[in-house]
Amino acid sequence: MTVSGNSAPRSSSAETTDLAAQVGRVAAPLRQQVLDVLRQAILSFHYAPGQRLIERELIEEIGVSRTTIREALRELAAEGLVKTIPQKGAVVVVPSPQEAVELYELRAVLEALAVRRFTELASDEQVAELREAFEALAEAATGAGDTLRVLKTKDRFYDVLLRGCGNRSVHSTLGGVQARLSLLRATSLAQPGRTGRSVQELRTMIEAIEARNADAAVRACNHHIEQAKRAGLEGLSATSGLPFSGATL
Repeated sequence: MTVSGNSAPRSSSAETTDLAAQVGRVAAPLRQQVLDVLRQAILSFHYAPGQRLIERELIEEIGVSRTTIREALRELAAEGLVKTIPQKGAVVVVPSPQEAVELYELRAVLEALAVRRFTELASDEQVAELREAFEALAEAATGAGDTLRVLKTKDRFYDVLLRGCGNRSVHSTLGGVQARLSLLRATSLAQPGRTGRSVQELRTMIEAIEARNADAAVRACNHHIEQAKRAGLEGLSATSGLPFSGATL
């Protein structure tokens, strides 16, 4: 299976990237590369919420086989970023406001538990690792608005937190919730000023963790998620045209 060297068709958006050029840059299986490229294109809104992902156009744009595209779309569907609609095909997911609220509520419960257990049980080395991950996130947030880089460093922060909480069920379940929230996390961080506020909220949380103050850490965690929920729902409304009401919060 080869990757086409032809130039990929480009959309009219000034922010559009050449997706085909991104495939083949790293030594990873082609299927994984295509999956990463499509995931990034969705989270950067190259493909907007509700947009159809037409196999023929993806094949031409990325320069790979239909089988590879279908495998990547199946994986994206499992992650909750894409859904298949009869007679229409694959479409970028548009969570309803109610679905979004339910996911944030579930995240709040699980993450508060993870934060409390980490604060009480994590070793000093794990707390230091969490601080290191946070500083990487803070540095990424000072960049030129690279939402994807911020998301990746934030994923690392949460990976350290979940590994150190000592509860594998919380780790796996919350990991799945975070995956389903990926699009909403991107829309949240895309809101003006949200990335900086998010970093400050997490700074408050990690300082409470370092002080081994579980109650304060959980309060900071709850505040962070509440603010993320508000920004995510506002972003969802802006990108999808769905109505937003603060009353849903």
